[in-house]
Amino acid sequence: MKIALVDSGIGLLPAAAAVRRLRPDADLVLSSDPDSMPWGPRTPEDLSAHALAVAEAAAEHAPDALVVACNTASVHALPALRERFEPGLPVIGTVPAIKPAAAAGGHVAIWATPATTGSPYQRRLIAEFSGSTPVTEVACPGLADAVQWDDPTAVAAAIADAAARTPTAVTSVVLGCTHYELVGDAIRTAVEHSGTGPLTLHGSAPAVAAQALRRLGVAPDPAAPATGTLTVLLNGRAEPLPAAALSYEQGRVLAPVAADR
Repeated sequence: MKIALVDSGIGLLPAAAAVRRLRPDADLVLSSDPDSMPWGPRTPEDLSAHALAVAEAAAEHAPDALVVACNTASVHALPALRERFEPGLPVIGTVPAIKPAAAAGGHVAIWATPATTGSPYQRRLIAEFSGSTPVTEVACPGLADAVQWDDPTAVAAAIADAAARTPTAVTSVVLGCTHYELVGDAIRTAVEHSGTGPLTLHGSAPAVAAQALRRLGVAPDPAAPATGTLTVLLNGRAEPLPAAALSYEQGRVLAPVAADR
């Protein structure tokens, strides 16, 4: 079993690590576009072209499923990717976890890139799933870039800026960009207020990993032998896992695997 994941950068690490935990025997292909990152400011057409390019690079390795481990790409490029690869290659998109967050009640904030915040796509999800739960959209300029390049000072500044614009009544935060899941603890610390109790974070990685296995008709087996290989493609070039990835727990989960066979 081989599962490919695509993203502009290391935002694919949370979903890849989630797949690794569910199926340690699965081969993984991580295909990203660091030379052209970030994708958010690009036009939908340009973004789709970049997403297709990294997906084509991954498809050359004959995966059984393709995960679009990027919220912005799922918003703008998922139709083009499905038209190109399905039905032969199942394509799984990433949807922000608005439904479970709203179902839990309280006050929900959605942290997302400026390109996704306020988009018709996100507004449709809010309208469909929020019900009577109050939802606040919070744009996080610069946070994905800071996470990508492992810049702790810039990460802290971007998180502090977004936290200052997050209502104090918020009880849960939806991480609407896969990069943000890499710094979830820092986000929780910045947003959590003693008066409202513990803050709940809602990421997409576990649900995306589970959906990829469902599409393949494969059950989770965390006790399977850890024989899965890892192939890393940076703009189509076979490379080691980027050093920045090892700064995050999800990247370290992937690091010990065997080289590509």
